[in-house]
Amino acid sequence: MGQQDLGYKRMFAHREMVEDLLRGFVREPWVAEVEMDTLERVSGTYVSDDLREREDDIIWRVRWRDRWLYVYLLLEFQSTVDPFMALRILVYVGLLYQDLVREKKLTPDGRLPPVLPLVLYSGEDGWTAAPEISELIEAVPGGLERYRPHMRYLLVEERGFSEAELAPMQNLVAALFRLENSRGPEDIVQVLELLIEWLQVPEQAELARALGVWLRRSLLASRMPDIDIPEIENLQEARTMLAERVKDWKKQWQDESRKEGEKIGQKKGRKKGESTILLKLLNHKFGTIDARTRRRIADASSKQLLNWAERVLTADKIEDVFS
Repeated sequence: MGQQDLGYKRMFAHREMVEDLLRGFVREPWVAEVEMDTLERVSGTYVSDDLREREDDIIWRVRWRDRWLYVYLLLEFQSTVDPFMALRILVYVGLLYQDLVREKKLTPDGRLPPVLPLVLYSGEDGWTAAPEISELIEAVPGGLERYRPHMRYLLVEERGFSEAELAPMQNLVAALFRLENSRGPEDIVQVLELLIEWLQVPEQAELARALGVWLRRSLLASRMPDIDIPEIENLQEARTMLAERVKDWKKQWQDESRKEGEKIGQKKGRKKGESTILLKLLNHKFGTIDARTRRRIADASSKQLLNWAERVLTADKIEDVFS
């Protein structure tokens, strides 16, 4: 488990982070009926019938109306989108339900409790995977389609929120997203001022410490890999350190940002070239390409573009390329 994964797991082991995630980013009416003061962590390890273990899950439960609602929080930090995330969610929630049945943690009328599968994604590329498992299964007419499983996960994509959306929110998760999206040390100091104010009470000391550790070992380490960053005991120390060394680090930060920008530009350039080649192949074999197909190609990943280009060679009609 990387520093990013471990840091997030520690932060979302705190009730306040999960509460702010639900209040700020699950924008559905039922959230208003949740009794947030009942949030409690469920064991993160459960064993399926074939004795396979998963220890990286973050599972909470909270009272909703007169019953428990389980929040299955899956943290994703991979650089590429998993097209079969909906299948993974189906399996993980199935294992959770097996455990709840085994432990006899059912509703008063003997049913399974509701589960909210939530995927928190912090990758650079936009999320393009299907949110519903049925979308991954071939549709067969004549009645078979009714047997396709249905399960949807809720996606919270960090980079899908702008600073203008996040800044007015007095929300710990919004502050975390702002730190992730920060463009320089001054941006970090500004958010740290808010976090220090919000987490100054003694009972929040552990969460503040977890945020400080993540800030040093993950965020700052990735932004400034050539600088030896001292240990940080709390957020106040982080603010002071950044404020004192902001001039020295600004140049380093700008240099790293420029290099990262060049890498992103090169990546976008390669993708544009791949898209152009695919469009030429399609146009040569099938004729004029409609606007919808062009948009689909523009939104695709490099890996998907390569797969489609290979299919052009054997496809009899354009639909076969994208099926």
